[in-house]
Amino acid sequence: MQTNARVVIIGGGIMGASLLYHLAELGWTDCLLIEKDELTSGSTWHAAGQCPSITGSFNLAKIHAYSNDLYPRLEGLTGQYVSWHKSGGIRLATNERELAWFKYIHGFSKIVGFDMEIIDPEEIRRINPFLTTDGVIAGARTTSDGHADPSGICNALAIGAKNMGAKIVRKNRVTGLTQLPSGEWDVATEKGVVRAEIVVNAAGCYARQVAQMAGIDIPVTNMEHHYIVTDPIPAFLERDEEIPVMRCPYVSGYFRQEQKSGLIGVYENIGLAEAWAPKGQPEWESTSELFIDDLDRISKWLERAIERMPVFGEVGIRRIVNGAIPHTPDGGPLLGPAAGLKNFWHCCGTSFGIAQGGGSGKYLAQWMVYGDADINMTEFDPRRYGAFADEDYSRDKVFLDYRMTFTTRLPGEEEPDGRPCKTSPLYEPLKAAGAVYGETYGWERPKYFALDGAPEQGGYERTNSFEMIAGEVKAVMERVGVLDLSGFAKYDVTGPDAEAFLNRICANRMPKKQGGIGLVHPLSRQGRIYGEMTVTRFADDHFYCLSAAAAEQRDWDFLTQSKLPNENVTIRNLTMDFGVLVLNGPQSRHVLAKLTDADLSNEGFRWLSGQDIIIAGMKMRALRVSYAGELGWELHPAMGDLAALYDAVWAAGQEFGIVNYGLYAANTMRMEKGYKAWGSELTNELTMVEADMPRFINFTKDDFVGKQATLDAPDRFRIVYGAVDASNVDVRGAEPCLIGDDCIGLTTSGGYGHRVGKSLFFACVPLEHATPGSTFDIYLQGERRSATVLEHPAYDPDNAKMKV
Repeated sequence: MQTNARVVIIGGGIMGASLLYHLAELGWTDCLLIEKDELTSGSTWHAAGQCPSITGSFNLAKIHAYSNDLYPRLEGLTGQYVSWHKSGGIRLATNERELAWFKYIHGFSKIVGFDMEIIDPEEIRRINPFLTTDGVIAGARTTSDGHADPSGICNALAIGAKNMGAKIVRKNRVTGLTQLPSGEWDVATEKGVVRAEIVVNAAGCYARQVAQMAGIDIPVTNMEHHYIVTDPIPAFLERDEEIPVMRCPYVSGYFRQEQKSGLIGVYENIGLAEAWAPKGQPEWESTSELFIDDLDRISKWLERAIERMPVFGEVGIRRIVNGAIPHTPDGGPLLGPAAGLKNFWHCCGTSFGIAQGGGSGKYLAQWMVYGDADINMTEFDPRRYGAFADEDYSRDKVFLDYRMTFTTRLPGEEEPDGRPCKTSPLYEPLKAAGAVYGETYGWERPKYFALDGAPEQGGYERTNSFEMIAGEVKAVMERVGVLDLSGFAKYDVTGPDAEAFLNRICANRMPKKQGGIGLVHPLSRQGRIYGEMTVTRFADDHFYCLSAAAAEQRDWDFLTQSKLPNENVTIRNLTMDFGVLVLNGPQSRHVLAKLTDADLSNEGFRWLSGQDIIIAGMKMRALRVSYAGELGWELHPAMGDLAALYDAVWAAGQEFGIVNYGLYAANTMRMEKGYKAWGSELTNELTMVEADMPRFINFTKDDFVGKQATLDAPDRFRIVYGAVDASNVDVRGAEPCLIGDDCIGLTTSGGYGHRVGKSLFFACVPLEHATPGSTFDIYLQGERRSATVLEHPAYDPDNAKMKV
């Protein structure tokens, strides 16, 4: 066995084989895949092999689409039979909420490029004459997807990788991982030690154990999943045409033709079983393991499948498969760098490994080789989880995800499982005041305040929260509002080289004046957008950096791993040390003036500046910034003082009509001000120029990461801001922008602007459609709505209200 490799991939299932193939395709052929037994022997070999196009995530749909494009070509590329069946699929809708979900996906299918149509029950029965459609109101039909032999696909990818020069070693378990001071890894195996520049954890059901070898943990829980194969069905024997793969929420599962037999897989939502419980993890000796079947547990859903397809009930069961499938808390794969480690990546955690394997390998390989992928990888980044995602959290969330596999979640709907996890000291007081909470990176954050006590109704149309949000926005515009944003990620960067360090890793120059605040963006070496931070200079050698709650681990890794050995810089994570209370509105200065002797005038506390001041007897950092577009401050007290500060502010604000507000209102005000958001407009897909953010690049600096790449990058797209003629449905992101029959771009985020009375959006479009006044249609819930690109923010374009 070789003793050195550029990349060592641990695990020979579909994910590892796909990554090996795509790395080799991009020219990284010095890659070694190590498998403890045979390829596919974990969870890949027993998978049912479904490859649907339909999924609720736009970026995950791109991953599926690439897999469905690659798999039919693999046999010709490698000579390995993969048994690709282009049967298509139909997913059934039994109520209006499921139909609304179809309409949203139908919109982004036009961007991704997979064929989809919404059909009525009569058409469903024409395509599948064996189906009963009682209670069915519509179907989502796709025709370019289907199913394949999982072992065939995995082996084809492995053959293709080897043909390009990559290496595979079977029957060789990895037994230990040691990182050297150089950043390289010694990978100990049963056949010796391999030194690798990069290690990738593609260990499937064993992914947690491999992560633990590296000194970290990841939230992966292995679940048992059943499917059955029937005896040959007479009706199928008489037909040459194969029925589509059917998916049904009533069945909570899928069913299809398997040669001339039937195949039924179910995701039972009661009586779930964790694989290898109570141990939680498989033994290393486990190979091609199946569990004892439990037909009693799944009988309810099997009976429903037979109701839908009575021909299944005419024959007996030939085979029962009950195998392990790894799941993450949100159901998405782990694709990207490991938290806190250099040169260690994850390619695991997918419960739909066959459908996602091809695309996961492609886009992760791009990220590894180029520093960026061609799709937004934020939702797959393993660092979307932190220490909060412990074993109990993972189990609670995975059980929820498993049982809701065929349950449609609408926007705004969140379940209580595994919550609350991380709370600020204001969690209970605000909850008592009507706060409806959402979860971000484990934090509970108020979305809006249900003053009528009614629970939130999820939906693509405007819901019962709409009027509540309008009231919160009106109060902030006319009086004063307060918002708990303690989940912000917070870092102190200090030391003699702090300024030079931050200037080197960010596109904009750090603020020069003491107290100055700047918006800065770290870039990748390709000049793509890595992140966004607000930086306040508190001293010559002290910078206070803030970023999104969801970016905490990701930005911590960026800061700490960007530091060079010769740079005298200290970086501290203060996220749990400081709370954040946002105060916005024309009366905010009057409220604060009752609590502090600090000079709050424009001369004493200028816009876009920060100070250490005393408020209500407590010392804290105060920043005069406002993402609401009104006069305002962010107050950053010690976390232990947050409740006392809130009480003092609330009491002082009574005479001014103070209100609580939440993230929904914050988003509508963001949209009115035309502020772009990290993860939506600011992603690894675009340069700062393409994001229409050139004013935040300082090319006069000697150098910064991504400078030359930004200058050399082709100018392909532009993020535009505009208004759409919407009635009861606002832009959410991933809706297509259309001119005639052509899809020219997609929305990235949106919302209704209550202060301006307009439905607003951001979109990514080609340059020829980006000039102010350009028009196109946006496809919202099955309807084309006319949209116009605006030249200026819809609300207070001169920022006069923030500067008063």
